[in-house]
Amino acid sequence: MREQHTAKAALRFVILIGLVSLFADFTYEGARSVNGQFLGALGASAAAIGFIAGFGELIGYTLRYLSGYLADRSKRYWLNAIIGYSLNLLAVPALTLAGSWQVAAVLIIAERTGRAIRKPAVESMLSNAGSQTGQGWAFGLHEALDQTGATLGPLMMALVLFLKDGYKHGYALLLIPALLSLATVIVARYTFTNPSALEKPSLSPPVDGFTKPYWWYMAAAACIAAGFADFALIGFHLQQKRIVSVEMIPIYYSLAMAIGAIGAPVLGKLFDKHNLATVIICFLAAAFFAPLVFLGHGSVILIGMVLWGIGAAAQESLIKPLVSKVIIATKRATAFGLFDTGFGVAWFLGSWLMGILYGISVHTLVYFSVVLQLCAIPLFWYAHRLHVKS
Repeated sequence: MREQHTAKAALRFVILIGLVSLFADFTYEGARSVNGQFLGALGASAAAIGFIAGFGELIGYTLRYLSGYLADRSKRYWLNAIIGYSLNLLAVPALTLAGSWQVAAVLIIAERTGRAIRKPAVESMLSNAGSQTGQGWAFGLHEALDQTGATLGPLMMALVLFLKDGYKHGYALLLIPALLSLATVIVARYTFTNPSALEKPSLSPPVDGFTKPYWWYMAAAACIAAGFADFALIGFHLQQKRIVSVEMIPIYYSLAMAIGAIGAPVLGKLFDKHNLATVIICFLAAAFFAPLVFLGHGSVILIGMVLWGIGAAAQESLIKPLVSKVIIATKRATAFGLFDTGFGVAWFLGSWLMGILYGISVHTLVYFSVVLQLCAIPLFWYAHRLHVKS
């Protein structure tokens, strides 16, 4: 009976944290759906936008090792989460005050910094619950709620632009979901004071350290990150080429997020049953978004955004469950943080290079994106083989 009660409590925890993420993603994904266009309207070039997007991710990922390490050392996971969410979310409505693209860039980077502070701690707590529910299901269900917010935020921004109220009015309205997210995380903090108690004892716990499979999984994820174009560059492309109207660009982003919301829990369940096969099939399909998005028109671009959405969802709902299997519970925040640091460095370098390539040759950008993501497939396979043999 105790095990059933714990499993139910773990599921409630996943749902509550998922609601925090729903409101949070409503806020910052709503902003990200127009950040590229907003920076362009303020005078930023394609190279500058690619750099800002990539540098924001670099800061947002490289700080995760430190925040994860401090969370594991202090065991104050909730403190990291609350501080991180506060900076992550309040930087978004502050964009309404930006009068230049340089100021906007600072706030965009600040938003990513807040995400870096809270992400390893939140993922570590989720993995505690995932030991009861299944890691794939925990991260997949959380990602579904996360992506629901990521769908609604861009839709709201699209409505604001359709009504001709402008980017800054949209950023100001995002203060509402930001405050709802902060209120919900406080409720979660006092409902589940010690999420580590949800961890299910394992008969064969992972090795106490960073194993070879961990590093190979990181290498595979780095290939995915470097070849995965940020939506800021995609939005800039759609605007510059006048492929769709300005107010329709957030709709494209919202479509990708909706695909993630629907697909994430399904991917999580499939992962718990089929493990590596789910990972390989998802990233193999997602690797081909670039030619459809950057070279296509009309419905072809929509198909590309669907694949982009699958790739984005898979990054959040499949990779961390893989890592959870090879890292002991007491070091997961550190491991997730270090893993994300490698991911972020690759994201930054890839985004920066793709921003430069866009100004030289869109076809070269497409080749770069597809080839690099395909390189991840054999690396995932090799890491899995090492884990099975260990």
